[in-house]
Amino acid sequence: MNHPSPQPGHAGSKHGTQIPSQTSESLTTSQGSPITDTDHSLKVSDRGPTLLQDHHLREKIMHFDHERIPERVVHARGAGAHGIFTSYGTAGDLCIADFLQSGKQTEVFVRFSTVVGSRGSMDTARDTRGFATKFYTEEGVFDLVGNNIPVFFIQDGIKFPDVVHAVKPHPDREIPQAQSAHDTFWDFVSLHTPAQAHTMWNMSDRGIPRSYRMMEGFGVHTFRLIGTGGKSSLVKFHWKPKLGVHSLTWEESQLAAGADPDFHRRDLADAIDAGHYPEWELGVQIFEDDGTAEFHGIDLLDPTKFVPEELVPVQLLGKMVLDRNPSNYFAETEQVAFHPGHLVPGIDVTDDPLLQARLFSYLDTQLTRLGGPNFGQIPINQPKNPVNDMLRDGFHQHKIHEGIAPYKPNSLDGGCPFMSQLAEGELPPLEYPQRVEGEKVRAEPVSFSDHYSQARLFYRSLSRTEQEHVKQAYSFELGKCTVPEVRERQLQCLANIDAALAQAVTQALGLPVPEAETAPGEVEPSPALSQVGGSWPVDGRNIGIVIGAQAPEGHGQLVQAIKDELMTPLTVAPHGGETSAGVKVERTYFTARSIEFDALVLVGDLAAVKDAQVPLDAKAGANPGSGSAVDPRVVLLLQEAYRHSKAIYCVDDAAHKALATAGISADAPGVFTVAPQSLAQQLATTLAMHRVWDRFPVS
Repeated sequence: MNHPSPQPGHAGSKHGTQIPSQTSESLTTSQGSPITDTDHSLKVSDRGPTLLQDHHLREKIMHFDHERIPERVVHARGAGAHGIFTSYGTAGDLCIADFLQSGKQTEVFVRFSTVVGSRGSMDTARDTRGFATKFYTEEGVFDLVGNNIPVFFIQDGIKFPDVVHAVKPHPDREIPQAQSAHDTFWDFVSLHTPAQAHTMWNMSDRGIPRSYRMMEGFGVHTFRLIGTGGKSSLVKFHWKPKLGVHSLTWEESQLAAGADPDFHRRDLADAIDAGHYPEWELGVQIFEDDGTAEFHGIDLLDPTKFVPEELVPVQLLGKMVLDRNPSNYFAETEQVAFHPGHLVPGIDVTDDPLLQARLFSYLDTQLTRLGGPNFGQIPINQPKNPVNDMLRDGFHQHKIHEGIAPYKPNSLDGGCPFMSQLAEGELPPLEYPQRVEGEKVRAEPVSFSDHYSQARLFYRSLSRTEQEHVKQAYSFELGKCTVPEVRERQLQCLANIDAALAQAVTQALGLPVPEAETAPGEVEPSPALSQVGGSWPVDGRNIGIVIGAQAPEGHGQLVQAIKDELMTPLTVAPHGGETSAGVKVERTYFTARSIEFDALVLVGDLAAVKDAQVPLDAKAGANPGSGSAVDPRVVLLLQEAYRHSKAIYCVDDAAHKALATAGISADAPGVFTVAPQSLAQQLATTLAMHRVWDRFPVS
C-alpha cells in the first residue's frame, strides 16, 4: 500500500529537534493497535445500537472531548436566556412526559451558539448555530440539544472528531478563526460526501441568521416518544420562531463582525430587556414506529436526512417564551451543561449512530470542562425536582450527604432510597423495550449511501434570490482554498447536486465545469424551506430615525407611534444626549451602522456637522460631485441600507436631499415618502416581509 510522504514541518520531518509523534504509516489506537475502520462505530447489525465495548470509538471521542480546556471544543461562543415553556396539551396519547400535559408550565434555560469559533470570535460568522434547551421538569431535566439546521455533517459519531478537526483553524497557524473558508474543511467534506447536505444549508442564508430570535431549531435526530399503554412513535423535534426565519446579507455579516462582533447576543439581551420576549413553538413530525425507521425512502436513523414538512406536517405541542436574561454570564451561560441523554419518562433515543455516540461524548466532556463529575450541582444545571442518586464525593462535591450506605441493596439506611414502583403492566419509564439482534459489525445500511438528493432538494426549494446567495457563498468559500484538488473535488460534488449551481461557481473560480457522475434525480421542492415570501410579526424590529442637528417637529410622536406597533425606534443624531424635543439619542452619526437597523426613517435636514469625526469609508461613500452638505456618514448609512434591501422612508421633502446625495432614487423599490401619521403602520406592513426583495431581482 502506498502512503504519502511526510510533509516538511509536520510529524516525520527531519528538520529541527522535535521528536516525531506520529510514526506509523497506518492508523492505530493510542496503544499502537492497528485500525481498519474509523468511519463506523461498532453496532449490533448495520442498523442496531452502538456497543459500549467499542474501544476505538470511546478512545477517539474521549480524547477529542478533552482536547481543549476549559473552553468548549465546539459551541464555545454562546448566549443564553431563561424562560417558560407552556404545553398546549396536544400531545395526548403521543407522550406521557409530564411537561407535555395540558397547561403545564416548565422553567427552561436556552443557550444559542456558533459552532466553530472560540469564545472571542464574532457572532455573525457563516456557521451552524446551536439551539439547546434545558427543561427543568417535575420528573427531572430534559435536554433538547439541537441546531438551527435539521441535518448534520456526518452519519456516525465516530466521525465527529474528524469533521471538527477539519473545520477548526489550521493547527500550524491557528487561522482562520470561526470560518469554514479554508482547505482542511473543504478537503474533508469533498471526500466525506455525507456532509454535502449540511454544507448546502450552511452555504445558504441559514448560515448567517439575522437574530437568534429569528432562527428555527431542530432536534436533528429521530427520537422515540412513549405514549399511554406503552405505544412507541418516532418523532423529529422542531422549534418554530414567532418572528419567522430571517437572515443577514453577506455584507451585513461582515460589517457586524467588525462594528459589533456581539451582534446576536446584544440583540437577544436588548429584546428581552425591552419586553419584546422571543417566542418559539415546539412541534414534532410524527412517524409510525413499525420497526423499519423509514419514511418514503428516507432513513429516519440517518442524521444527514430531513423529512419535508409538506410530507409530514409539524404538530405543535407548546410555546416557549424567553423573558429573563442571565445575571452572570459565567455562572449560567458558560457553566450550563447539556446532554442528549438527559431524558424524562416518555422520551427515549433511537439507534441513530450519531446520537448513540453523543450519549457518551456529552457526559464525558463535562469532566474536563467543568472540573469533575459533580457538574450537576452547579445551580444552572440542578434539577428543580428532588434528587437522590447515591453518587458520592469527587471534585467539587458541594452536598453534605447523610447516611452510611450509598449502595443498593442495603439494610443500614433502612433500604433507602427505594426504587420507583411500576403499576401492573407498566413499562420502565426511561427505556423502551426495543428488540435488537444481529452480528457485531462496523458498517452502515445501504440507505445511508445517498449523499446528494437532500442537498438537491434543499437548493431547488429556495427562491432565486436565495439560490444566488448560495452560489456566492460557495464561490467565496472555495475561492479561499489554495489547493486545486480540493476545489475540483467540491465542484464535482456540486455537479452531482445541481448543474446550474456548479456552472455558476466554476465560472466564478475560472475553472471548467465538471460533468455529473450520475444524472441528478428529480426532487419535489419543499416551499417550507424558503425564507422568502411569508409575512411575519415585527415585534422588536429596530427602526433608525435619522435626524439633523435640530429635532424635527413631532419627533416625540413619531417615536411613540413606532413603539405602539411593537417596533423599537432608535434616534440617530449628529451628537449624543437628548434632542431639543427631549427625546433620547440612542445612536450618533459616528456610532451608527446600517447593520443594526431593519429600516431607516429620514426626517429633516441631514447636513454635515462641522469638525465632526468622519470615518474614511464614510467620506468615500459621499458623492463629492453633488455639492451637497449632507453628512457623509448619513450617506454611507443610506447606501449600505439600500444595498441590503432595507426599506427607507422619508417623512418630508428635506430628506430627499440625502437620498439624492447617496445616489438613491426616490422612486426605487422600497423607498417611500409618507406622512408622519401613517409612517408606523406602513413600516409594520413593509417589515413583515423582512426585506424589499424586488429591489435587486435575480433573472
